[in-house]
Amino acid sequence: MTLQPVSFASALQQHGLAPLRRSQAHIVQVNVGKVCNQACHHCHVDAGPKRTESMTAATAERVLKVLGRSRAIDTLDITGGAPELNPNFRMLVREGCRLGLRIIDRCNLTILREPGFDDLGAFLAHNKVEVTASLPCYTRENVDQQRGRGVFSKSIEALQLLNRLGYGRDTELVLNLVYNPLGASLPPPQATLQADYKQHLRDDFGIEFNSLLTITNMPIRRFSDQLIRIGKQAVYEQLLFDHFNRETVDYLMCRSQINIGWDGKLYDCDFNQMLDLPIAGALTAWDIGSFDEVSEEIATGQHCFGCTAGSGSSCGGTLT
Repeated sequence: MTLQPVSFASALQQHGLAPLRRSQAHIVQVNVGKVCNQACHHCHVDAGPKRTESMTAATAERVLKVLGRSRAIDTLDITGGAPELNPNFRMLVREGCRLGLRIIDRCNLTILREPGFDDLGAFLAHNKVEVTASLPCYTRENVDQQRGRGVFSKSIEALQLLNRLGYGRDTELVLNLVYNPLGASLPPPQATLQADYKQHLRDDFGIEFNSLLTITNMPIRRFSDQLIRIGKQAVYEQLLFDHFNRETVDYLMCRSQINIGWDGKLYDCDFNQMLDLPIAGALTAWDIGSFDEVSEEIATGQHCFGCTAGSGSSCGGTLT
């Protein structure tokens, strides 16, 4: 076993890949807050029903104003918590559509079965929002263990609802699922696991979806706390370092993305946001006229090994 370097930056230097810089940002990911109807064990946001952090209308309007001035941005990726619980979620979707942007909703599925959200699926379909939904396994036992009792059944009901609305079947209504490991391990090959998901969900529940995205668990916040409790934090961090893959670096999501917190602060990615590792200059949405102005510099930390381990990991799945 190789000892970890002092920093992720030193590993990049050893491979002749430093410094890490943004090439061209075309995605803006907006984290509208930590309010959620679930409290999953792996959550890097540490979100839950008792959290109160939530984007205000003024901040959402400012984000939209800057988006309207940004020529290079083509995608608005909305996440949380459960982003749909933010009162400005639908405004962001509608105005993002008006700007001609591709809209992604990072959905936990169970929100579609909550009281008061009966029309959410129809709203997403009407606006052709791309749904990227968390389903860490196709079995009840594993999903309920990671996300809470009863979550699997609600998730299946939500997926069947989305299918009835055309998601996963209509070419304009994209439904992607997200897998992350239950414990301290790397995801299996994405293509192989996708085939398993498609077969099981189709055979057992009649569910269709477009793609499966496999994402590595980050050793931060709630998942880090879990690793510490079972004495595997150092072992997991070593696993990520030992599987560093230089071929992933060109495709890291921070190189094409800008992240915004619920309070309007800018970050290079959602993980950096949760670690309070700000973008160069510690800028907010009020400090810039467009996202095209943001610096190319990218802040890194030890957690970045999670994105470069094995086949790599991003909000869009594996990298290589």
